[in-house]
Amino acid sequence: MHSNITQAVAGYRDAMLDLTRDLIAIPTENPPGNRYDDAVKLLCRRLGELGFADTRVEGDCVLSFCGVGDRTLYFSGHYDVVPAQSSTQFEPSVTGANLFGRGSSDMKSGLAAMIYAARSLQDCGAPIDGRIGLVFVPDEETAGPRGSHYLAEHGLLGQNAIAMLTPEPTGGVVWNANRGAITLRITVKGKPAHVGRQHEGLNAFDRMLKVAQALTALKTEVEKRTTAFHIAPDAARRSILMLGGRTEGGTNFNVVPDRCSFTVDRRLNPEESFDHEKQRLFAVLEQARTRGIDLEIETLQEGRSCGVPEDHPVALALAKNIAEITGQPPQFEMCPGLLEIRFYAERGIPAFAYGPGLLTVSHGPNEFVPIDRIVQCAQIYALTAAELLAGC
Repeated sequence: MHSNITQAVAGYRDAMLDLTRDLIAIPTENPPGNRYDDAVKLLCRRLGELGFADTRVEGDCVLSFCGVGDRTLYFSGHYDVVPAQSSTQFEPSVTGANLFGRGSSDMKSGLAAMIYAARSLQDCGAPIDGRIGLVFVPDEETAGPRGSHYLAEHGLLGQNAIAMLTPEPTGGVVWNANRGAITLRITVKGKPAHVGRQHEGLNAFDRMLKVAQALTALKTEVEKRTTAFHIAPDAARRSILMLGGRTEGGTNFNVVPDRCSFTVDRRLNPEESFDHEKQRLFAVLEQARTRGIDLEIETLQEGRSCGVPEDHPVALALAKNIAEITGQPPQFEMCPGLLEIRFYAERGIPAFAYGPGLLTVSHGPNEFVPIDRIVQCAQIYALTAAELLAGC
């Protein structure tokens, strides 16, 4: 059965390439969230042409199911892309063995692999006890408000799930964990005055420094912690509290600044408690207020960390099939940023990222994906689904 499945997937090589090209040609840039409707229409049309009858649109998300039963293995991917460096990135091109274009790596090639993995299983008549759920979401690049977060809020995410796979551009590794994030913008208020009469003003910059100093003490403590999940180099294992990613303030060199703002980006390892660490962060800011510093707090993003052990049955099945198709056993690693696997992990669903793309070129001006890796990813997904949903 394995050889039948891999051969069936290989037969769709040109179709996967064509679909990826068509998706790249739709500039679904996020922000701001362009052309989502066009991407949804294309996906629904292609799913219909391939015989996926159980397809529906929820908001800006597309959900499609094949198979019979409640047990569901989800293939979930996002169709939004980061803004392009040039409009020519939305003109897909093949050079040698690679497909170039915005979203080729992250992650429109992965969407094609998902679809044709599921189609190939149906072609082979693989004995499946359950369903494959294909999920296509937007807004992944901006924490998922119209995508996975929307599905979660409406009770549509991960229903009857046994596992979830997402084809992020992992470059050959498997991401079985991700860091959480609490990102804030702190605006400290003062009172303007001419520099010659600064005694009449309140310097927001001076006050901001005091707040930053208090956060630096927390930073020193936080960044002594390390994760047990694999990530290289060793320095990357440390928890993170970064100050000043963006800093703004003042109106002129000779005016006491009445407002100064800076960002705080707290990245949590899976071993840390999101709620506890958020409370500690806000406690520092509340202490500043009690000392008479007027400040506003804006939450830019929040996302919880998660992690699944490498010896989980789903992890073992995925790793075995990666080794079979690529000839190399995969390394499991923690993704340094947020991942959509967190939405599933919060519901106790084992979730992993593995895709055809390369993290090293994603979001860059020369983004590309090796075409052979699209086919390999589809084969790996199809074999893993056949194993996890094996019928009697």
